[in-house]
Amino acid sequence: MDIQSTPEKQILSTKRLVLCGMFASILCISAYLSIPTPLPMAPKITLMNFVIFLIALLFPVQESFLIGIVWFLLGIVGLPVFIGGGSGIGYLIAPYGAYTWAFPIVLLILPLIRGKNYNRLWYTICGIIGVLLIDVIGMLWLQHAAGYDLKTAFLTGFVPFIPLDLLKAIVVAQIIPAFKKVIEH
Repeated sequence: MDIQSTPEKQILSTKRLVLCGMFASILCISAYLSIPTPLPMAPKITLMNFVIFLIALLFPVQESFLIGIVWFLLGIVGLPVFIGGGSGIGYLIAPYGAYTWAFPIVLLILPLIRGKNYNRLWYTICGIIGVLLIDVIGMLWLQHAAGYDLKTAFLTGFVPFIPLDLLKAIVVAQIIPAFKKVIEH
């Protein structure tokens, strides 16, 4: 039997791996594109959520999660790829850290629930589900880590972020067909 005539089944093509790497890089860069918030301890509002929703609604689950894990591991080992150039375990266990570790959860869940065929309404709902996952996980960790009561956590860790996060998710859900055309050719 000729070993060369039985190619191994490749999980991801070279083109798809390069595309995943490119989007992992875009995700890293998105942490630096930010708007400061008026809250004293709150992180900046970044384009990171926008890119997370784009990846989760565009890529199949294995690629979406791969992109997220590469980015997450880069941040854990100390590369400044989290919001505002943050990194490390200390960043993740700080009061606002859960917003960051909620991203890989969203990158796993949204591709699983959105389905393979684009539907504008369903993708919009999926984006909103992603927003709620990130902001609720973040708020609950903020409540725990900062010792806030639920009302304070809600007012400081949910209310200020939800309008813009919802807008980002809704916009991404509308532009997915244009991105699919570009990456599938």
